[in-house]
Amino acid sequence: MKLTKTIVAACGILAILVIASCTKNVQQKLPETSDFTNTALVQMYNGIINSNRNYIYVDGKPVNGATIAYGSSFPTSYNFGVAAGPRPFVIKDTLVTSTQQQLAFTSLFNSAKTYTIFTYDTITSPKVLIVPTTIEIPRDTTARVRFANFVWWKTGTPSAVDIFSKKRNANIFTNIAPTQVTEFIPYASASSDSLIVRNTGTMVALDTATFTFTQRRSYTLVFRGRYANNEAGGATFPRTLSSFINY
Repeated sequence: MKLTKTIVAACGILAILVIASCTKNVQQKLPETSDFTNTALVQMYNGIINSNRNYIYVDGKPVNGATIAYGSSFPTSYNFGVAAGPRPFVIKDTLVTSTQQQLAFTSLFNSAKTYTIFTYDTITSPKVLIVPTTIEIPRDTTARVRFANFVWWKTGTPSAVDIFSKKRNANIFTNIAPTQVTEFIPYASASSDSLIVRNTGTMVALDTATFTFTQRRSYTLVFRGRYANNEAGGATFPRTLSSFINY
């Protein structure tokens, strides 16, 4: 009987310790952030030719865990938050042997606004363009699409381009110069459409790609890579029309 009482007492003490431990863990849990009043939302697209290990630092602190490769965005379908106001950014390859020049810049971000950071050019001369991104959720079944021209020329005068829709049998974007980003337009969802990049005012196809957009989502089409496919590296980084999702 004495042994039984001892076991019961020990179990009672153990139960108290477990409850106390659980209570302590609950108390130490970090609170969720729900107030974005003083926060801006940011997304980055990496168009720097030959880059594959990009990291973002804001106020000296790393933002992404996995590397951001050429032709991809971070985050992949939404944004990360930064405190509103002038924010110092560094985008770089952290590999010691990398020849990529780092991008260091400070930009003003307004609260409750959304932005896209486009990096482009080459690893020896990387550049950045920051544009507002107006996220609107359609009330109908359409998607929203915009176009960004970040194709790279080694020599010569850059040419503006048109984006031709086979489904519409018409240009959806016209005379878009390099480093220009359009506004969003409504676009039919749930059915594929082949889009052709052409030099403005011509029938010369620079690239063709097929897309299917999801209703009520927002997308950015990007024309990237080396414009002259016959140049050194042209086959590795050819001119390409691709897309990434903003929301």
